[in-house]
Amino acid sequence: MNPAGILACVLVAGMVLAPPLAAQTRARMQFAAGNDNAHVEATIRGKAYRDHVLGARAGQRMQVSLSTKGNAYFNILPPGSGGEAIYIGSLSGRDGGVDLPATGDYVVRVYLMGADASSNKTVRYTLSVGIR
Repeated sequence: MNPAGILACVLVAGMVLAPPLAAQTRARMQFAAGNDNAHVEATIRGKAYRDHVLGARAGQRMQVSLSTKGNAYFNILPPGSGGEAIYIGSLSGRDGGVDLPATGDYVVRVYLMGADASSNKTVRYTLSVGIR
């Protein structure tokens, strides 16, 4: 393998093995009595991310929708995750859902990509989450 190929492998391995950054904001989402959904309006800036935490049971379905005019996406992380996602919004879209494999606290992590992240842009978003 040539030196450029080796360097590329080392860089990719470093990105995969690097520890996750600490969330700049972590907040619990609450459902109003009798409702199975909630929403929050917030902003995200640059390379920061914002974690929205919700409790759910194994076998339920979580449906998430992210509305934004920016380059924001969300991931869904299961209980105990070290950053591994069961839904990756940048690959699967800003509207999607998953059947939940375990009981516990799930994290919906909102983040920016591309020029919005690298230019430290502030982006407003609305996150809607339903659990049935």
